[in-house]
Amino acid sequence: MPAQALPTASALDTARLLLGVLLPTLAEGPVIKRPRAVGLAARLELDSKAVAIMRKVHGKYPDGPLMLKLPIRKQAVVLAPEDVETVLAQSPDPFSPASSEKKAALSHFQPSNVLISQGPVRTVRRVLHEQVLDTDHPVHRLADAFVPVVEDEIQELLVDAVRAGSLPWDDFADAWHRVMRRVVFGDHAADDTGLTMMLDRLRKDGNWAFLKPVRKRTRARLNERIRGELARAEPGSLAAVLAAAPKGDGAEPADQVPQWLFALDNTGMAAFRALAVLVTHPEAMAAARREIDGDTSGRRHLPYLRACVLEVLRLWPTTPMILRQTTQPVQWARGLMPAGCGVLVYTPYFHRDDRHLRSAHNFSPERWLTDEDDGWPLVPFSDGPVVCPGKQLVLLLTSTALASLVSGHDFEVQEGPRLDPARPLPGTMDNYSVTLGVSLRA
Repeated sequence: MPAQALPTASALDTARLLLGVLLPTLAEGPVIKRPRAVGLAARLELDSKAVAIMRKVHGKYPDGPLMLKLPIRKQAVVLAPEDVETVLAQSPDPFSPASSEKKAALSHFQPSNVLISQGPVRTVRRVLHEQVLDTDHPVHRLADAFVPVVEDEIQELLVDAVRAGSLPWDDFADAWHRVMRRVVFGDHAADDTGLTMMLDRLRKDGNWAFLKPVRKRTRARLNERIRGELARAEPGSLAAVLAAAPKGDGAEPADQVPQWLFALDNTGMAAFRALAVLVTHPEAMAAARREIDGDTSGRRHLPYLRACVLEVLRLWPTTPMILRQTTQPVQWARGLMPAGCGVLVYTPYFHRDDRHLRSAHNFSPERWLTDEDDGWPLVPFSDGPVVCPGKQLVLLLTSTALASLVSGHDFEVQEGPRLDPARPLPGTMDNYSVTLGVSLRA
């Protein structure tokens, strides 16, 4: 007797999910954000509407993964929080992060990266990432080198911002890219905008995944450029740690670096969004400054500011779709999921669930400092064995940046969304439209 199949969405509900959830998310840019699309999503409240669609569809079907009614692709959407935990806890096998869609997107600029690897070579590459990024330690071994880099670039940024009287997103992004290059390669790479532009060009192609051919020559030039930077690895950089780390077969260092640059770029977006929220939330700003004033770690470990970044990533995840693909059939309580099936975890649905989550639409960094929401899938960095290996490094760099920004300067919103602490925060945060007024703190 054949095994019972998982419930399947109707053609209408499948269309709702594709057009109302998947399409807007892809339009905003899965690999690199498209500013105009983000602005349109904010104006039309598309991300909030996507969460509402997920809730409506979930209400029509039992808990458990829901298969979509598609002619070719076998695809499931996760609806229940406990199933999110199952999928993430059982990654990379049987729920591989190397889904077909992710391979097509990331192969444009990092075809041999751990994110789209499987089997023994994935294990080798994962170990290398964890060694270099200090995955298990809240404070990276090179924090004494990284913290001054962040402070230096932020102070230079603030000098110009005070002179101009404003801080737009583009200026912050330029400064953050300098931080990225110095952290990864060393001070000599601070001005290497060409490398960033080359990577961004390939990432834009990655947004189109299967629909755009790979620029193999450009990808080869990027790889060669990274090899050159690694050959000049400076003490106090990730490149230096990478050079000294033991490497197994298949863990070519230059193939792993693009992911760090990719991830750190998204990190800058989270830092700027966190600044915009702090500026509009006086109580949170006061708590952040109390932590900064009482800090004895030299900005190496600022729990409240780290919680602010995590909360911003909960509200506006830079990676709203966690993708997996089954390596074998998986038996669920309500039926069998076939091998080769795509699995989508749409994180905003869980991050913004006001039926079960306190202050789901408000800025509440304190939730990350308690165990109140333990067991609920708040997964801005994914979770389980495939959790982002750079999570702690990201929190170190972003919290240091925020401390450097707000400790001696005051800000106000000159342009952009008004983030009222007394009202639900929007489903989309258009950081590209934000300009902050800047002045020396009285």
